[in-house]
Amino acid sequence: MSYLIDGLQYANWSEKIFRQMREGGVDAVHVTITYHETFRETVLIIEKWNRWFEQYPDLIFQGRTADDVRIARETGRTAIFFGSQNPSCIEDDIGLIEVMHTLGLRFMQLTYNNQSLLASGCYEDEDAGLTRMGKQVVVEMNRVGLVVDMSHSGERSTFEAIEHSTRPITISHANPASWHKALRNKSDDLLRALGASGGFLGLSAYPHHLKNGGNCTLQSWCDMAALAVDLAGPQNVGIGTDLCQDQPDSIVEWMRVGRWTKTIDYGEGSADNAGFPPMPTWFNDNRDLAGIRAGLRAAGLDEATTDGVMGDNWHAFFAKSFGAQSAPHKIQSAAE
Repeated sequence: MSYLIDGLQYANWSEKIFRQMREGGVDAVHVTITYHETFRETVLIIEKWNRWFEQYPDLIFQGRTADDVRIARETGRTAIFFGSQNPSCIEDDIGLIEVMHTLGLRFMQLTYNNQSLLASGCYEDEDAGLTRMGKQVVVEMNRVGLVVDMSHSGERSTFEAIEHSTRPITISHANPASWHKALRNKSDDLLRALGASGGFLGLSAYPHHLKNGGNCTLQSWCDMAALAVDLAGPQNVGIGTDLCQDQPDSIVEWMRVGRWTKTIDYGEGSADNAGFPPMPTWFNDNRDLAGIRAGLRAAGLDEATTDGVMGDNWHAFFAKSFGAQSAPHKIQSAAE
């Protein structure tokens, strides 16, 4: 049986959700631990996770390597991999990239919708691509084994990240724009380039990314998954649901507004639909993840490709992404 991995969630974490992960047989989840938080604020969130790992050792533990997914399966637990949806946690200090990786961060987006010190977000009118700092940060992320995530980035910035990175990047939670036109979804040309580079696409179940929103059917979503496989390649597609279970609407406001504006920004929503949109009926929590398999088979994916999308592809991506990059040459010591 394939691994079962969700490549992006930002739930309001609790014992209930951890137990639902186990009821659903979920082997690993990439969890967002920070959006606009500073380095010190992010450390406080990691402290909170450390307490959960201490409180619920029979349910969850911190994942750092791909092998932790195997350990999670064998011990009946869920491996939790940390990610950031914004580079705010490294502030303006490139040295904090290695520090964050040491603390367990395994994914970092170069921007969250807006222009950052590193790249342009998908909501900016102009996409100037990677900044000078952004190019240096990608090099450092490549070195330590921190995955470049371009889920909320603009088109040019994402193309440049693919080209500049010496390791495959990810778009951990988005869908093809040719299936549903949204600022956060990605063009067919971009997804082809992503796949050709060995990069990875996690398919989102967040309603604003779906055709017909929360009324999107499982079969429509799985037909979209088949399209994504055709675009990016069968080894380069997985699931990144963007599940925000049990979060209050104040959190979606923090995600969109942060500290960068005094006015309300509705992001993909609107004044009439300002909060979290209702999820599709076929995916409300981690107990529903395994049910996607039947829809993928009905969409025409063979068993091996379905196994890949359900989690084996993410596992393989973890294996080639989380370790430090080999040094190009041995540094000669004074004694030599």
